[in-house]
Amino acid sequence: MAFGIKRDELQSWKEKVNQNQIAFLTHYWIDERFPDCNTVTKVGCKDLQKLFEWGQRYGLKKEWVDYRWDFPHFDLVGERQLKVLKAENQWEQIERFKLDG
Repeated sequence: MAFGIKRDELQSWKEKVNQNQIAFLTHYWIDERFPDCNTVTKVGCKDLQKLFEWGQRYGLKKEWVDYRWDFPHFDLVGERQLKVLKAENQWEQIERFKLDG
């Protein structure tokens, strides 16, 4: 279940994904499979080759891409989420969701 995101933030992310940009969207999230994680970052891009190559830099496998909703993306949680957000200078999301402790 996702929450803590505004409609315009989701729309902006979708537009960037459709424009073949690497786009980041973090939101609160509850999933029984990940009881210690309360946020997820979706990193998407319609250009699959670009998304795969981006993911390789962080050890992400193309098999992990989620194709739901016609917006291909990686779902990042936990330590990997924070590591990638820092490397990509996504400080607003790190601060907003208090991901750095």
